Amino acid sequence: MASGDTDVRLREVPEAFGAVEMELREAFLERRRPAVVWGPFNAAVQSLSLVANPEAAAAALQLCEVIEDFSILFHDRQPADLEELRPIHAALGQGHLKFVNAARRSLHPSQERLDQTLGGPSPWRGVAFVDQGARAGEAE
Repeated sequence: MASGDTDVRLREVPEAFGAVEMELREAFLERRRPAVVWGPFNAAVQSLSLVANPEAAAAALQLCEVIEDFSILFHDRQPADLEELRPIHAALGQGHLKFVNAARRSLHPSQERLDQTLGGPSPWRGVAFVDQGARAGEAE
């Protein structure tokens, strides 16, 4: 069973990930530069590295890599192609689920694996719907 410190560290990563992921997604859909506050995310991941088991650490690393891929979309340009976002969005969802399951097992080995998470990246249909509405507003 996980210690209290491990429990806190495991909770900090999804909270910080959610803030970063939401800001990147909203910036993409609103066609603006993201204003990500990286400090809490980096601090959460670094703190987790002190207490995480190998499975949770690997899952956190996967989340970091996908977040990096997402942020790279904004380097020197304003991305607008929804199909460019689709594989990143799918990887964000998969990475989030993998981390949640690893964290659950790290907290207590009896925790069952989830097939889906509450929170995390929104379903693709929601992203596509918001993008469709934004494009309609641009045409007016």
